[in-house]
Amino acid sequence: MAWRGWAQRGWGCGPAWAQPAGGRGCEELTAALAPPRLLGRRFDFFIQQKCGFRKAPRKVEPRRSDTGTSGEAYKRSALIPPVEETVFYPSPYPIRTLVKPLFFTVGFTGCAFGSAAIWQYESLKSRVQSYFDGIKADWLDSIRPQKEGDFRKEINKWWNNLSDGQRTVTGIIAANVFVFCLWRVPSLQRTMIRYFTSNPASKVLCSPMLLSTFSHFSLFHMAANMYVLWSFSSSIVNILGQEQFMAVYLSAGVISNFVSYVCKVATGRYGPSLGASGAIMTVLAAVCTKIPEGRLAIIFLPMFTFTAGNALKAIIAMDTAGMILGWKFFDHAAHLGGALFGIWYITYGHELIWKNREPLVKIWHEMRTNSPKKGGGSK
Repeated sequence: MAWRGWAQRGWGCGPAWAQPAGGRGCEELTAALAPPRLLGRRFDFFIQQKCGFRKAPRKVEPRRSDTGTSGEAYKRSALIPPVEETVFYPSPYPIRTLVKPLFFTVGFTGCAFGSAAIWQYESLKSRVQSYFDGIKADWLDSIRPQKEGDFRKEINKWWNNLSDGQRTVTGIIAANVFVFCLWRVPSLQRTMIRYFTSNPASKVLCSPMLLSTFSHFSLFHMAANMYVLWSFSSSIVNILGQEQFMAVYLSAGVISNFVSYVCKVATGRYGPSLGASGAIMTVLAAVCTKIPEGRLAIIFLPMFTFTAGNALKAIIAMDTAGMILGWKFFDHAAHLGGALFGIWYITYGHELIWKNREPLVKIWHEMRTNSPKKGGGSK
């Protein structure tokens, strides 16, 4: 009886409960709604419990980046920044999140190759003038008194000794180093995570597909990627040329991130990705496809050599297994997408895209030719 009295005071409709606005007390509602055989004192607790409590609405929790579909803790790779506290909101219709990245990928790739074609046209047009300017500069240097230990002269000498490919990738390496330094600024962490990591669950989808290609959080990650890029720079620029290489490299970064988006949406394994590995895999795959008999070696094991064709097969097999098994240390989908794009471009893309740039170049030539005439007639 003591427990029942406590239950009626604590769980029932005792004096602590305010009278409803309708003017009827809880005991009157109980008497009106309960069946006659349950009006005994022995059953008051079970009826009054429904009067005193309401079912709380279900709270929808946002999805965090460190949990997968199975509820397991996401094991963050050492190559990505600590974003465990960052909350992402994946779309309830995941396929729709790929529409904007798809259009961005197609549009950016077209603009990259179009700009590269115009760049090559302008370079060829100014090559003769640059040749005569070089002759004039050499003549001035011959009659000008030389300064011993001139720092600028040493820099120019080092720059001139570089190959065309090494000079081309120097700007890319400098951009990666600059972004790496930005990661060390604490006040920029949220901005860097938002715009320099690619994640289909993020609110910003398109621009990180390009910016994350120049983003590295780990010094080892950046050093390894830049070393591979420097090693293959001369070969890839000799194959494609400076302008075409830049179009392929930038497009590869966006395309590899789009493949990563598709894989994350399909598997539900959302998480941030960053690094130039996807674009560098395109460079590596293109060189290995073009020169499959070339000999390669690992930096720390130079005594073991293997052909470029076998190296490419092993890399594709490893990334395929990693994507299927859900390995989380690398973004294997981006690696695989970059490698497949490199193989496709060397085999078919060069013929389909670069060799059909002539109409665009003609339009640009006509615009350049007619613009001075229009300017002269307006005076």
